[in-house]
Amino acid sequence: MNIKSLLIGSAAALAAVSGAQAADAIVAAEPEAMEYVRVCDAFGTGFFYIPGTETCLKFQGYVRFQTDFGRDKTGTSDWDSFTRAQFEIDTRTDTELGALRGFIGLRGNADTGSAAASTTSGSGDKGSAVFVDQAFIELGGLKVGKFYSWWDDGLSGETDELASNALFNSIRYTYDAGSFWAGASVDEHEGITVGSYNERDNNVGVALGVGAKFDSVTLQLIGGYDTDRENGSVRLIATAGVGPGTLGLSGVWASGANAYYNVSEWAVAAEYAIKATDKLKITPGFQYYGSYGLVSWDEFSNNDAWKAGLTVDYKITDGLTTKLTANYLDIDNRPEQWTGFVRLQRSF
Repeated sequence: MNIKSLLIGSAAALAAVSGAQAADAIVAAEPEAMEYVRVCDAFGTGFFYIPGTETCLKFQGYVRFQTDFGRDKTGTSDWDSFTRAQFEIDTRTDTELGALRGFIGLRGNADTGSAAASTTSGSGDKGSAVFVDQAFIELGGLKVGKFYSWWDDGLSGETDELASNALFNSIRYTYDAGSFWAGASVDEHEGITVGSYNERDNNVGVALGVGAKFDSVTLQLIGGYDTDRENGSVRLIATAGVGPGTLGLSGVWASGANAYYNVSEWAVAAEYAIKATDKLKITPGFQYYGSYGLVSWDEFSNNDAWKAGLTVDYKITDGLTTKLTANYLDIDNRPEQWTGFVRLQRSF
């Protein structure tokens, strides 16, 4: 058999096989249409649409390692380290009544080296625990749930002490016109601490607030009334851009110890946050207290006090920052003391 005959025979065989297979060909199923995640820019960066819905979703949080220092910080030790994990879920939808928001903030603290030593911390401060830090529903100006009140707002440094409790189960309404806002809140005071007295009954407080912004100047005036102790407090915070930084001033007064402020009868605070570089901020601060500390259920002492400190914030790289603060506190008729912390935080 010559080469020409072999090639002709091979071609005929391949044609026959191909025809037989074509009759039994398997047709692959059409792939289902895939809906890719779409970016939602209506509520800021980081949001995306939940597939198949018009609801926008955002995940964010941080991991923090911090070492606090101060006299007898933990037992007889003058320092204490802890780790914190914060995870937040933010959902928003445009409706005919305005933006509908649902927010969940979960926090886990680890202040000991053993998981077996974990306890639940109702205060949400330290200890070893996992708990709901915030959870609320917001529609337009109405906000209900567990969230931080206006009393959580303060100056940017870590020297000022302008509130005692700021996290409540609340019902709040805020009218926000952009450069001006005003609102009212009803707060449950169960489980909070006023001085050394724990509030176990379901008592309530009422807070009112107004604020304004003009160019680089911001003003906030708030008041809170504790119906159980029949005392209230008022606080003003003002900030303004001055030179290379921001000047902050504040004053607070209380008629007696109450859930919102029970550090002193009155206090004034000042700071200057200097933007040294794009990554470095230095904030010296000072506060003076009149009638510092409690001597009874709702009465303040006759001791005055003052505090001076420095806070340094540094951005190591995108998503990684460090903070260092040191404060000196001098109270009449008591030993002076140094306090502060060193923090490393990865935010996402």
